[in-house]
Amino acid sequence: MSYMKKKPLIAIAVFIALLIPATMTACGVSNDSDSGFLGWLFNIISQLSSGIWLSLALFALTLIFSMPLGLLICFARRSRFKIVELIAKFYISVMRGTPLMLQLLVVYFGPYYVFKLPLSADYRFYAAIIGFALNYAAYFAEIYRSGIEAVPKGQYEASKVLGYSRGQTFMKIVFPQMVRHILPPVTNEIITLVKDTSLAFAIAFVEMFTMAKQLSASESNIMPLFVAGVFYYIFNLIVSFVMSKIEKKMNYYQK
Repeated sequence: MSYMKKKPLIAIAVFIALLIPATMTACGVSNDSDSGFLGWLFNIISQLSSGIWLSLALFALTLIFSMPLGLLICFARRSRFKIVELIAKFYISVMRGTPLMLQLLVVYFGPYYVFKLPLSADYRFYAAIIGFALNYAAYFAEIYRSGIEAVPKGQYEASKVLGYSRGQTFMKIVFPQMVRHILPPVTNEIITLVKDTSLAFAIAFVEMFTMAKQLSASESNIMPLFVAGVFYYIFNLIVSFVMSKIEKKMNYYQK
């Protein structure tokens, strides 16, 4: 087995090694080793454990909500009704043209300034999910649109000959081909999302990188930031590995 083939497996192994101390800490299992580099590293990862899980939760929930929402916005963007198309275009323009950090601030502080609703610490997590989902839905919408428009018009004509409805045409003919076309840009967006979760610090949401910065400042040591960086890198290697496997499975549409 070559090094390139081993690389994803090594990344998964290291990722699991990072999560083991986090899981042990979350379950109340402590490490008695206080001496040596490994004990010190274990202590850092243990302190970052809650942040790791919050970052993973923010990442997963953003994908769960943003990907289907992006498809709805894509449909609106391609609507025959001009007003619906213009609204979708404006939404995409705002989401892609303004900083994500600003959008998070608007989502978090908006209810207070507009409706005078009190802000709670728990709302930070929900605000982060809403802000990220709304932002990434705009990017996914344009990716979906490019994938749909890449399907040859002859496919639509063939579906009409077969007597397919518009819904059947999309689900059975357009959607599978669209997925194959959009996998590379979707992979890029997912990798970007992994790193963008660190922007949640804008609303005082303590995810992994924010916790690493706090720990680094308290100990006057940069190692927690390096540990966080390794986590991001390894997790993105796993994402790339999984998406490449999916992309290879979709290659049968080229045959």
